[in-house]
Amino acid sequence: MKNLSILCRFTRSVQRSMVCSVAGLVHNTGHCFSTLREDPELDELIEFLDSLKNFEKSGVPKGAGTDSEDGFDLGRMRRLMGLMGNPQSRFKTVHIAGTKGKGSTAAFLSSMLRAEGYSVGCYTSPHIQTIRERITLGRCGEPVSVKALNHHFNRRREILERAVKLENGCLSHFEVFTAIAFSLFAEENTEIAVVEAGLGGARDATNVISGPDLALSIITTVGEEHLDALGGSLESIAVAKSGIVKNGRPLVIGGPFIPSIECILRRKASSMSSPVVSASDPGNRSALRGFCEVSGIPRQLCDIVLQIEKDFDLSIELLGVKLRMLGAHQLQNAVTATCAALCLNQQGWSLSSGSIRTGLESAFLQGRTQILYSQEANLLGVPGATILLDGAHTKESARALAKTLQMTFPKAKMVLVVAMANDKDHLGFARELLSVGDLDAVFSTEVDIAGAKSRMASASLLRCAWVNASREMNMKVLDLKVADSEEQSPQGIVESRSILLAEGSLLACMRAGFKIVNERTGTQPGIIVVTGSLHIVSAVLGYLHS
Repeated sequence: MKNLSILCRFTRSVQRSMVCSVAGLVHNTGHCFSTLREDPELDELIEFLDSLKNFEKSGVPKGAGTDSEDGFDLGRMRRLMGLMGNPQSRFKTVHIAGTKGKGSTAAFLSSMLRAEGYSVGCYTSPHIQTIRERITLGRCGEPVSVKALNHHFNRRREILERAVKLENGCLSHFEVFTAIAFSLFAEENTEIAVVEAGLGGARDATNVISGPDLALSIITTVGEEHLDALGGSLESIAVAKSGIVKNGRPLVIGGPFIPSIECILRRKASSMSSPVVSASDPGNRSALRGFCEVSGIPRQLCDIVLQIEKDFDLSIELLGVKLRMLGAHQLQNAVTATCAALCLNQQGWSLSSGSIRTGLESAFLQGRTQILYSQEANLLGVPGATILLDGAHTKESARALAKTLQMTFPKAKMVLVVAMANDKDHLGFARELLSVGDLDAVFSTEVDIAGAKSRMASASLLRCAWVNASREMNMKVLDLKVADSEEQSPQGIVESRSILLAEGSLLACMRAGFKIVNERTGTQPGIIVVTGSLHIVSAVLGYLHS
């Protein structure tokens, strides 16, 4: 930042570089990466699903997640499950809703249950590389196999086709795949399922779970994502998510929440005679103690200490837990999952402290502060680089990522490579990440969103957002074209905070970022952070498996 001559030297050298030319960076934005092709054995399933409405590709309609006339018709999902024999009634379910943290909490809790020896089904979305990731089965937690998924689809295909016809083609991709997941769980004799809601809660396809089949509900956080689809306010989002609460079944809330939002959740629970356990209770004395390395990969050392007395008497003390998923927000997700595990113990399930610890330490999700191994960096053409992948795509998750980077890599020089959907808050996202202490450059790029370009934000649009956010923060904006000029002098702007902004194809941006951190780091560590959506994470991992 302070030595802008280095950036100018970089931009001159990058023009001559065989790795990435200026023209490639500034103009080569058409090379948008699409997701990996599924196994050919699943072609018929994918073709069937692709014939249905996919709101992950097209975007969610206004009001679709609200419990109103505009909301999704949960009745058609109930009719579909009825045709399939209501498989969701053949196992107990933990149902998780929330703006952020659902997937991580599901990973922590299902990992604990598997460590105890239970046969666990876990259903989450979206996926990173293959749709099979959305369904994990059994005691190992691996994605459903190609063979098992294909066989199950072929056995249920006639019913699914009949259901689509009966609903006049209105069944969606998510509804049908949710039904397939529940049917698979039942067929595989799942003892307990951990199910992540797709959107909101009340009208989500996963909310066909009835009270007697529900072990407990979890609401992790309430934020402003999908505002239009969920009623337009934080309060309406809270109401939508509270729709997963069932009569007499415990509710675990993550938080922390602002008082008005927590009041909505507790009021709903009270109306359903549901006891509430809060992971943000004063009895939560959990803390992040520091960091360590295991096999060269950072882990965070945490103490998870709970003494909760309201509604349930829950207590546990786990010191020196080594979490693979980094950040204060992941500690909160771990605490939320631990509260859920202790609630399950109150209902006759058995999760020992050892299984809870093992589950916490072994839980991992791709694209959540995921650090690539050195051999993976080599395959991407950036040998020796530290590359962190994170699917943050809201201002709240960007804030969490910024805090995690500052805690985990306090002295690192950083560059960002960013791709996002066009319906996200690009400016808010940029503002949060510009707070990272030693950020040298931001490269905007493009990747398909859910396998299509319709929701993809252009690299130039993203770059504009970063320009505006940088200027709001009184940062001098450089770009390759300006900084490469022989007449351009860094004199007069050396003392101000400056940032290099550029756009290009994904690999070109990563390799250009690699040159910057190599030039700038000296004895200090450097890191390339790839973020903005889980879809850019998918694209990077796709290169590694192509």
